[in-house]
This record gives sequence, C-alpha cells and structure tokens, in this order.
Amino acid sequence: MEPFVLNRHGRMVFPSNIIPELDFSALESLDQLDRVIRRDFETKAPTGTDILERVEKGGYDSRYALMRDLALNLFWANRFAMTMYDKRPTRWGDVPRNRSDVFLPVLTPWVDGQTKVAAVKSAYAGLPARWDDAVEDQIFGVLFDVFGSRRHHATTLPAVKPTVAELLAKPESLTFRLRSYDADFPVYDYTDILDCSEDVPELEALHRWAMVLHNQYPWDRTEVELAEVGQLKDDDYVVVFHPKDKHVGAFLRRLASGVTTPAASPARESQQPVRPFRAIDVRQRFAVLPRLEALAAVHGDQVCSNEDVIRNSAYNWSPMGADEIRDKTGIEQRRYSSLNLEELALQAAQAALAKAGREAGEIGAVLVCTCTSSRLIPSMATYLCGQLGIYQTHTACDLVAACAGMSYGLAEATRLLQEVERPVLVVCAEKFSDKIGNVRPSRMIFGDGAAAMVVGVAPDGAPPDLHFLKTYASGPAEEVNSIIWPNPVFDNNITVFGPHVKSLAGRYLAQMIDELSQLPDPDGKAGSLLDSIDLIVPHQANKTMVLQLAERAGLTADQLYFNIERVGNASAASIPLAIHDAVRDGVIDRPMRLFAPGFGAGAVAGYAVMTLDPAVVAVQGSPPAAGAAATVVAANGAPDPDAPGSSSDDVRAAFG
Repeated sequence: MEPFVLNRHGRMVFPSNIIPELDFSALESLDQLDRVIRRDFETKAPTGTDILERVEKGGYDSRYALMRDLALNLFWANRFAMTMYDKRPTRWGDVPRNRSDVFLPVLTPWVDGQTKVAAVKSAYAGLPARWDDAVEDQIFGVLFDVFGSRRHHATTLPAVKPTVAELLAKPESLTFRLRSYDADFPVYDYTDILDCSEDVPELEALHRWAMVLHNQYPWDRTEVELAEVGQLKDDDYVVVFHPKDKHVGAFLRRLASGVTTPAASPARESQQPVRPFRAIDVRQRFAVLPRLEALAAVHGDQVCSNEDVIRNSAYNWSPMGADEIRDKTGIEQRRYSSLNLEELALQAAQAALAKAGREAGEIGAVLVCTCTSSRLIPSMATYLCGQLGIYQTHTACDLVAACAGMSYGLAEATRLLQEVERPVLVVCAEKFSDKIGNVRPSRMIFGDGAAAMVVGVAPDGAPPDLHFLKTYASGPAEEVNSIIWPNPVFDNNITVFGPHVKSLAGRYLAQMIDELSQLPDPDGKAGSLLDSIDLIVPHQANKTMVLQLAERAGLTADQLYFNIERVGNASAASIPLAIHDAVRDGVIDRPMRLFAPGFGAGAVAGYAVMTLDPAVVAVQGSPPAAGAAATVVAANGAPDPDAPGSSSDDVRAAFG
C-alpha cells in the first residue's frame, strides 16, 4: 500500500512518487528487472551526451527544461544504487572481505564528463527562468552540485555488484574512494522533502527530486575520486553497498540459484458465445419484485486537484500540466479518503440502513462490490455484518466486478430476493489512493468513495424499481488484462492500458445501446426501452473517452450525467455516487428512469435500467459552487447553458 500524506502545509504528498522503490518480491529474473528499469528510468532519461547535444543545438528554451533533464539523468545514473542498495561509507580496513551480502561498485571514468558539466553550467546561465528566478536558481544549485561532481560513466552500470572478495580478485578495478568522510554531512530529512512547498506545482516536484538526489551522495563531493581496489589503504573510506531490504537480498539469492517461476500459459483465441445472453426482464422473470428503499453515499474527505497531481510528479512521468490532465480525462479533481476501505463501506452501509429505516435483523443478505479490498478473510461483506450487528444472513459475500460492480450487485440482489424475501444490502466501495504508486494514468483517473443501497421487496401490485438488468464478462485476453492490480511489472501498483480499456468500453456500450433499442418499454408508452430513458448515468471512467464512445454509439452528450470532474473514477462506487450527486445537484428532481452502464477491469460490463425516486437518496453535503458542478453537458464536454441541471424536464426534452 502506498498511502498519501498531508504535509505541514496541508498539501497532499505521494511518497511513492518521490523516492524510487521497486517491489523486488515480484521480480524473478534480471530480464524482468531490466524491463522495469528501462520503463521507469531509461525511457524518459537523456544521457550526458544527449544533454550536451541539446545544449549545443540550442534545444532548451528555459532553465526548467534543462534542470528536468539533469534530474532525469541523475535518477537514471542511480537506477540500481537507489532501488537495490544502501550506500554506506566505510573505512576500508573495516570492510568485511568474505561476506556474500556486502558489495562494492565497479566504476568507469566519465568520458568528457567535465566538458558536459561545463556546457550545462554555461547553458543554464544563458537561459531564461520559466517561472521564478530565485526558486529555479536554488533547485539548480542542488542538482548541479550532484551532476557536476559525478566522476563515473553511468551507461554500463550493472544491477548486481561484485562482492568484496570478487573485486579483490581484480585489483585493477575502480571504485569510490573518499579522501575524508564526515558522518554528519547534511542531508534532507524525510519531513523536509514532504514539506517542500513552491507556488508552481512543477517546481515543487522538481525541488523534491533534487533533494532526493542530493541524499544519494551523503558526503563532500569534492572529496570523491575513483581508485584501484589494489591501491586502497586501511584508512581510506569506500562506499559499500548493502541490500536495501530482505526482498532485494532474496532477489539476489534467486539470481544466484538460477531458480525461476515457470512462464504463464498463453491465452487461447477468444470465441463468441454460441447464442447471445438475454437481458433480465425483471417483471417477466421474477415473482418477488425489487424496490429501491435507500441509496447513500460517502465521498472522500480529501480533494486531490490536478495541481496536486503535478506537485507530486514522479521521476518517470512525461511533462504534463494540470490543464492537460483535464483535457485528457475530463477530471479537475478526485476525492481521496483518509479512512480505510472498511470504514468507508461501513459508513455508507449505516447511512443507507438509516435512510431505509431498517434494523440489522431485517437484512437478508449483504453484498459488497469492490476491486480494491486487501481483506480476504473475513470477506468485506461478513466484516460489515459483524460491525452492523447482523447476527445472521442468508448470504454475505464480496463481488469483484470492478467498474461493473453496481450492475452485478443489483442483479445478484434481485435473485436473492426470490429466496429471502427481505431487504438486501448492496455496498459499492473503493479505495484507490493507496494502490496507485507512481503510475501516472492511474493517479490521474482514480479516486475513493463508497455508496450503499437497500434493495427491498416492492408492495403487492406495485411495479419494480429495477426493470432490466444485464451483466457481461470477458473478451480478448488483452482486454481482460487491460487493468491490473496488483501488477508485478509495475511494482504491484494498479495499472491501466488505455487503448484496450477504450476498446472494451466501446464494444460493450455499443452492444448495450443496441439491446436497449430492441427491448420494449416495460410500461408500453415509448417505442423502445431506450426511448423511455430519462437520463443516462454512466460509469465515470474518463469523461473525454466516454463522451467519444457515447457519440459513436449514437448518443448525444446532453443525455449523460457526469460528476467525474469533481470525484474521479471510483470504479464500483462511481455510478451510485453519480446518482447521489445528480439528486443533490437537482438533475434528478422527481422519479426518473435511468440507464446506468458500467464497464472496466477484467473486461466486465453490465447495466441497470431503473426508476430512481430522489426521495430514497440520503443526500450528503451541499451542491458545489456555481460553475463547479458538472451536470448535463454539451457536445463539447462543457456545461450546457441551456441545460443547467435544475429541471428534469430539460433532461426529458433532450430525448424529444
């Protein structure tokens, strides 16, 4: 888990973005490590020669651009030292000679190093500041002190360092020698790095990078030289490398043993089903009809703005500004929670039960829809039973259907009603903020939140609130694996492969619209089920992407409701959170028929066509300030001035 923290300025900080760490428990071979290192360090980083060539060609337009390349180069030069080893200056006479877990780096002199250093110094002086002269000078001072003092070539540094005994067998090998060493050499404390604060988000991120890189060399850089191992004297100080933690040590032992995990079997070519799966017509299929008794939501209590994301830019991110995140995703902020997932889910469940006026003993089943639970035993559902005081239920289990969680949960709740004939509690809860790490697409998109619904039994003779239900799953293997958590290739953080997500979402949305066009209006008033829809509340995946897919499927932007600008993508919780916000914002101001499609990880999808009476929603908080709410949107994705979201008549007119 990689949780966010709030520094003394009240700003959100993601430590995993600042200090490079790799999860070596997930790595089996040097090839795997090499792929991770290339992705995290080499893809974005220029070499010293690259920097020199850009300087000579006038390729830098600002001091910031040059400093960013310097920082990336230094992260690359430390790619193994900072992720695998602790560097400990040690008197040569005190270095163990025969231990298998004590290493010395073998170094090659940096060819033309002084030429490159001088070129950087001269170029910086001639470039304009991008934002703030004083701050940029301060950051450059830290970075250049490290860059200008480097003595070794970084291209051929190996991941596995030789032991002391191995190096003694090659006495001509070069390693670090410190002519003197002060154990109290000043470094930045962890809290110094967290509390770094600059007005410009990009400079705050770069300043943190510089502080981390300074700490990689906790000694007087002018005292460093490269020396032959055979020429070292007992009172010389050398830089000894020790495995960073037990996982690195175990990785090195696995390499030495040559034992690896067998490769996974290749996926077979996927086949279409022998016949289509029908949507569930609730009135026709079931004797016990569902009634939505309550819906409650719990939003995250911490706002993570696009500026916060940029302030926490990781060393392996391409340059991007806050406005670019908004343009790519439609998100201006996402909501994170200081609570753990269990507490989020519990608060939503308690609020829903209170709104429905139900006691613990009345509940027949508890379903929790989540893909971010780290709790396997007991399940989240059974944990909630214990916390809510539910002595016994017919069923309590978790459903892992990611962004289709609500449709899966409502479909299963409707089936369970046939057996228990008493209310079913459906909880949709997600906490992504501590599972993202330094993966930028995930950090841009995901948020935290929870919602809960009480699905009861409709009175005799009354129509159901759930009309049609449908779930899907699977597809080509690349779509099934388009969103992965934990992902060993990305340090066990959640990762999103955008093109495959867009492919599966487009495929499912088109299929759903086609099905709704052919299904009948259950009330017999409209030409088709699609014609009877008052408002579409889609999974809040990526506003830009969903609008494009909706247009391709024949929908217009003013038929859809979004709250993703303010809360981000909360996966299983996103649709019920959006329904709550649509009621809070006045978009749903009387009983309305909703189409709620979801699609996501595992190539799962599903929808519910339902009637939502705003009276059953436990409204949390007040509407956002004028201009901040994303209600009904125009075709360009901006708030539609002709559809302010205050009247459901406007929404109905959109279908005219």
